[in-house]
Amino acid sequence: MFSELNPAVRAAELRELLQHHAHLYYTLDAPALPDAEYDRLFAELQSIETAHPALLTVDSPTQRVLGKLLPGFAQVRHALPMLSIRTETDTEPSGALNFDARVRRELELGDAAAPVEYSAELKFDGLAINLRYEQGLLVQAATRGDGESGEDVTQNIRTIAQIPLRLKGVSAAVLELRGEVYMRRDDFEALNERQREANEKTFVNPRNAAAGAVRQLDPAIAAKRPLSFFAYGLGDVQGWPRPDTHSGLLDAVAAMGLPVCADRAVVQGAAGLVRFHQEIGARRDSLPFDIDGVVYKVNSLALQQRLGFVSREPRWAVAHKYPAQEQLTRLNGIDIQVGRTGKLTPVAKLAPVFVGGTTVSNATLHNLFELRRKGVRVGDQVIVRRAGDVIPEVVARLPEPRLSYVPNFAMPRQCPVCGSAVLREQGGIEHRCSGGLFCPAQRKQALLHFAGRRALDIEGLGDKLVDQLVDAGIVTSLPGLYQLDLERLAGLDRMAEKSAQNIIEALHKSKQTTLARFLFGLGIRQVGEATAKALARHFGQLELVMAASVDELLAVRDVGPIVAQSIHDFFAQPHNREVVEQLRAAGLHWEEAAATGQGPQPLAGKTLVLTGSLPTLSRDAAKDLIEAAGGKVSGSVSKKTDFVVAGTEAGSKLDKARELGIALLDEAGLLLLLSQ
Repeated sequence: MFSELNPAVRAAELRELLQHHAHLYYTLDAPALPDAEYDRLFAELQSIETAHPALLTVDSPTQRVLGKLLPGFAQVRHALPMLSIRTETDTEPSGALNFDARVRRELELGDAAAPVEYSAELKFDGLAINLRYEQGLLVQAATRGDGESGEDVTQNIRTIAQIPLRLKGVSAAVLELRGEVYMRRDDFEALNERQREANEKTFVNPRNAAAGAVRQLDPAIAAKRPLSFFAYGLGDVQGWPRPDTHSGLLDAVAAMGLPVCADRAVVQGAAGLVRFHQEIGARRDSLPFDIDGVVYKVNSLALQQRLGFVSREPRWAVAHKYPAQEQLTRLNGIDIQVGRTGKLTPVAKLAPVFVGGTTVSNATLHNLFELRRKGVRVGDQVIVRRAGDVIPEVVARLPEPRLSYVPNFAMPRQCPVCGSAVLREQGGIEHRCSGGLFCPAQRKQALLHFAGRRALDIEGLGDKLVDQLVDAGIVTSLPGLYQLDLERLAGLDRMAEKSAQNIIEALHKSKQTTLARFLFGLGIRQVGEATAKALARHFGQLELVMAASVDELLAVRDVGPIVAQSIHDFFAQPHNREVVEQLRAAGLHWEEAAATGQGPQPLAGKTLVLTGSLPTLSRDAAKDLIEAAGGKVSGSVSKKTDFVVAGTEAGSKLDKARELGIALLDEAGLLLLLSQ
């Protein structure tokens, strides 16, 4: 109603509304508004600002991407230096013990004195940034540089939706907030995949990709790079009362609307530091972003001031590292791996190297074009990277002269497994075996994918058993798994009758599944676990997915043209539809659901944390039920958590939930909530 009577009031209302929903979406990961509605409100604000230029403000959501191509970056002298902290390279518990001992010695604390209280956080692998707010408005963003001076990257930082252009409830003359610009692993992998599809240069690691995006001279290009941000400290402060503790400071920064990592804790003494380092180390691979260590800070700001600095490093903080995720090794050879979709992938055979917490001897080279672009040849010293669940990869070669001529690697013309012709689509970058299920490699990989924990979860159906089943011609397709009998399984090499019985029971159990798991298990190109869940939520029924047109598939959130076409093409093939029907005839079934557009979901917009063992539901089954009801499952408890579902041996997450006053549920309570 304001748009006609009072454009100024309506513009202010829209700015506040859009900023609120952007904070929910980008910072809290709890969207409460459909994308189409957000776009409609955004367009309405744009139209008002176009018609009334005087109403345009620098903190308007429409003004995130500003400016034209820059000739270079202006230098910024930091009001307070951005100093580095000491790095403890001892990755063992002794690294934490040594830091605590130094702090206690500097504070002259005897053995009988109480433990020192610390704030323990993650050490993000990104690019340090200083954000300067004046009267609550973002006026400048600068890189760390040499600590004294950095580069003005304001127009690129404005493109990061997580960073508010205006702080909530802050009117201080100056408030500088410091943090890390980083790139999530899934965003990094998706970015590199897009680069590979376009036959363009890929990025070595998320940190390099994030740093390159921040230093783009064209903000329009920076806006297309998927950057994220975490705040962790202060710079210059004028007119803002500091809390007494570092943990209190982080709570205050989060209340201003800036993202602060939830994986932090206040701990007591050396034992608390060791426990935090070990707990995060155990979860490192499952984090959605790269870290190379944790950071310990004396929590009391008064004690920080008392401890001071040495050689421009604070005595009150240290970074405690983990094993490196990139190492140098020798490329001994290149083999070809045939995947479940027939894709031929060059695989580097490496001199074994310890990287990312494990010994790596194989790493992907992705495709022929990327291999050539990186200039990698057998005998080279190469950089191999392993981070989290990402497959180890060769990211670059050491630029040193070769002692003799080494020929370029060439892809084979026949599949190394079945001898079928290897084809490459015109203009494409992937080489594929044309053999389909005739190719044992594709058959094996399709069966392993179908039986995987995130798909049908057929326990016991591993590599060695699948090799026997395929090599002996016993199983030639997915439905063939459900034709296995005890006698045939027990007759296989190294297969006792008890083990065979367990496989039969696992196959029977897998028949009760979910639509999302079934869709994921089919191995449709471009359809990962998240896309399968999105399809199941959107359509609710398999028949609707199979009958969907490309346009109807494009209406599913996060499904783009390539994915939509791949899904449509898969179900357009008669043999694929026959496989689906044979699987359903074998007894595979799930609860049919209404499409998400036909009614509310009981957990829409809610975040839940699972901890401990539930009486009847596995962790994955509970997660599937929550996500099917519109909820999100998080791995850590924070103020953003709505419910904690606790079973036996719940541990520290339950303690954290009680500390924060978060609602607790047992399995019965969860099922009751889901039924509402």
